Amino acid sequence: MKNVFIKIKNWWANHGPTKRRLIQLYSALLFNSYLKGYITGDIFKGITKNVCTPGLNCYSCPGAVTSCPMGALQNSFASSNKTAPYYMIGIIMLYGMIFGRWICGWLCPFGLLQDLLHKIKTPKLKKSRFTRVLSFFKYIVVALFVVILPLIYMMRDFPLPAFCKYICPAGTVGGALGLLVNPINEGMFGMLGPLFTWKFVLSISIIVGAIFIYRIFCRFLCPLGALYGLFNRFSLFGIKLEKDKCINCGKCISVCKMDIHHVGDIECINCGECISSCPTKAITYKGAKIILPDNEIDMAETEEEKLEIENKRHNRVKLISRITALVLALVLVGSLVYFNFIYDDGTNIIPEPDPGVTDNGNEENPDEDKITQGNKVGQLCPSYNLELVDGSGTISIKELKGKIVIVNFWGTWCGPCKQELPDFNDIANEYDGEVVVLTVHSVFNVQSKGEAPDYIAKNFADSKMIFAYDLPLSQASDMYFTLLGGTNSYPRTLILDENGIVAFAQDGKLEHAKLVEIIESIKNN
Repeated sequence: MKNVFIKIKNWWANHGPTKRRLIQLYSALLFNSYLKGYITGDIFKGITKNVCTPGLNCYSCPGAVTSCPMGALQNSFASSNKTAPYYMIGIIMLYGMIFGRWICGWLCPFGLLQDLLHKIKTPKLKKSRFTRVLSFFKYIVVALFVVILPLIYMMRDFPLPAFCKYICPAGTVGGALGLLVNPINEGMFGMLGPLFTWKFVLSISIIVGAIFIYRIFCRFLCPLGALYGLFNRFSLFGIKLEKDKCINCGKCISVCKMDIHHVGDIECINCGECISSCPTKAITYKGAKIILPDNEIDMAETEEEKLEIENKRHNRVKLISRITALVLALVLVGSLVYFNFIYDDGTNIIPEPDPGVTDNGNEENPDEDKITQGNKVGQLCPSYNLELVDGSGTISIKELKGKIVIVNFWGTWCGPCKQELPDFNDIANEYDGEVVVLTVHSVFNVQSKGEAPDYIAKNFADSKMIFAYDLPLSQASDMYFTLLGGTNSYPRTLILDENGIVAFAQDGKLEHAKLVEIIESIKNN
């Protein structure tokens, strides 16, 4: 049995994953602990989504339990909370001062994906003077797509997270494709257009490129890595070069796959592969002296004392490593259990419907008793009391029977939603008395709810549209949205005939001409 254990240990040492790879896998799983999201086809919306993960990990990934700092930073520019941008800049600076680009090398899930892709045995494109120049392109990405474009569109009262929208492959691979592969989200395919095609082609190009070029995205495009690199020199974690020991042999630079000029510069991801290449042991991890202080060795008078101190240091490191591994394992197991078996997002909470409406029909209209209630075309639309945005009371679908009703789910955070609202407003004016436009504002959080009245007062002060909040206003956000067939796509629109029967349902933006076509079709029938 002992021999078997030794063989397994030797095999693991020679062929198993490195400590860095294990930490990368651990962090990827920890940041994406909501595994049931891949089964249910939705995204996690719990309180931990208010926290930003250090690495690039898309908010819309089905497994993500935290937010992406890049997405949060860009969206903060369009927030009604004027302190939000400073908060996000502070968070990124804090991560940078503590970890620097150690995050890129050890914690970033998309960095792990690129590392694994590069393991595929193919000819590789080595770094050169050209790649070193190209590595500065990511700072142009920061300036243009993370700062300038979001700020320009903020001034137009139109949120535009430009990097997420036009470039980010983590959002396309982890978020969009992660949702689209689930049959539950087949309705999303109707929303795809040229923009998705561009991002899909770009993401596939990056993925294929990562096979031949080491960390192609990190080196040339990633704005988060660019920002963290500015803190490499000052960060608490990472690697450092002891210049008094360095003989300028250049082995560390030649073994590094990144476009560094020296160990620990802005391009260094602190992977540590250069440490073993240094003949003078001039490269070490920052903070190592806390665990392995040199002065203990210096104080030893004999070789026996030095050996004893070395053994103590070795045992100290083993103990700390084991305790750390145990704590990390408990945190990961606890996260998996909580997010997949304990956490309740409230989707099973069914609010009480309006009096008079049952699961099978309307008690007030016996002829409709045989009509199934649901969100599909031909079904009776469920009716619930919704709180009006102006605070004057509530509204329900049942009260609007006798007219064609357009139910539109939107949010101030949703670009396509805000683009189509003027068309819905025109419909409400043109068909006044015949058609009611009920816009239901999504409530992801308190801030989202607070932004709606100001936006409506500024842009639709005299509108004939009816503005209401989704329900319930708790963890079970967007319950009415869910009951009416919504998954993860905004805007969503249902059009009901005069009897409250669903005549049309679609995810994605609708234009004026299409709305008129549907309304006239209902009227003629």
